[in-house]
Amino acid sequence: MTSVLWLRRDLRLRDHPALVSAHESAGAGGVLPVFVADPRLLGPSGRTGALVEALVSLDQAYDGALVVRYGRPAEVLPALVREVGATSVHVSAETTPYGRRRDDQVRAALPVGVPLVATGSPYAVTPGRVLKANGSPYRVFTPFARAWRQHGWRRPADIPPGLRWYRGPGSDRIPALDPGRGQGAVGAVGEHLAHARWREFLDSGVAGYRTSRDRPDVDGTSGLSAQLRFGTIHPRTMLADLAAAPSLDAGIASFVDELCWREFYADVLWHEPASAWADLRTDLTDLLYDAPDGPAVMAWMEGRTGYPFVDAGMRQLAREGWMHNRVRMVTASFLVKDLHVWWPHGARYFMSHLRDGDIASNSHGWQWVAGTGTDAAPYVRVFNPVLQGERFDPRGDYVRRYVPELAHIDGPAVHRPWDAPDGLTHGYPSRVVDHAAERVEALHRYDAARRAAERPARED
Repeated sequence: MTSVLWLRRDLRLRDHPALVSAHESAGAGGVLPVFVADPRLLGPSGRTGALVEALVSLDQAYDGALVVRYGRPAEVLPALVREVGATSVHVSAETTPYGRRRDDQVRAALPVGVPLVATGSPYAVTPGRVLKANGSPYRVFTPFARAWRQHGWRRPADIPPGLRWYRGPGSDRIPALDPGRGQGAVGAVGEHLAHARWREFLDSGVAGYRTSRDRPDVDGTSGLSAQLRFGTIHPRTMLADLAAAPSLDAGIASFVDELCWREFYADVLWHEPASAWADLRTDLTDLLYDAPDGPAVMAWMEGRTGYPFVDAGMRQLAREGWMHNRVRMVTASFLVKDLHVWWPHGARYFMSHLRDGDIASNSHGWQWVAGTGTDAAPYVRVFNPVLQGERFDPRGDYVRRYVPELAHIDGPAVHRPWDAPDGLTHGYPSRVVDHAAERVEALHRYDAARRAAERPARED
């Protein structure tokens, strides 16, 4: 017998429950690992280069047995099953709205008697399993995190002893997955690199994580978000290593919280799939927004708003396909609160560029800023882009790294170039809006929407 291992967000060899299940079902026939390049998920995205890197690394880990095919999974997988005479198809359970629909389509299209077997997921605790005592889902992070810890997770899965690969089928030549496309990118993706970076972070980074994680000017994060996105390392592996650390200091506890945020947002999306691109909360449905295609929005995309901390973040996104999380919040707030644009427009722009783009974390992170999601910061909280820069980039190093027009301004003064005699003489633009005025306008719109929500419905 032969089993097919259909890979998606689990591009690794170690701690892979679906691989274990495929091995146990395969017998002497071996496991055929396949990645289906779904045209719906390919495109001009920062993730495509990272995907290439991850697949090249995975093929090496699988001794050259990986097969890559192009097309709709509901057509590719049934054809491949018939081609090799496979008796089962194994996957890590998918939890996103599109992934769930796609898997249902594949399950229905497989030959009679060939099951689609889901084992494990991209999360330590599969979304949907952490519930309140009354069976309802959590909508606030803190109680979810408490229940998530109490629920716990299994130990990492071992590589199956005696693992055999099925060889024979060829791969499609897919120009969008050119092996040279990802070379030289910042933060390369692959299982070996993921584990090397993880060990480095455990040894020298996690202890100071609580205080350094908000500083984009220093190397204070794990740098593993893209690795988690592609599943080159599993969060369960990370949690097991953290539990074995000498002591649960503040840095470790803070990092576990960040892993939990990822799981919380995935759980929310599981229960509320429409929240991928629409407000989860409905009390701001009457909030007035501006058009998403004006010159100020274009300036935001290009990193030319005149606010250095915002512009540094948007340029980092364009250059590296990544942005520090603190800066993601500030740039998102600028679009939603200063430019008054509905958050899905910004969320889609981020998803089109981020190497670590994850729909649950991205969309619900944007909603946290917009005040329309779970455990949301109130809409009245408006990030001040100048004060945020001065607090979290106190020497101005982050701004100067990505905004060369301001490299001549020393120290924290770089966050207020309009106050420097020569601040705007090297091509840096003037501010597209007055933050103080737009903050007042944002609060005015919020109050109007809140009053409209509280107004009783008129009876006809």
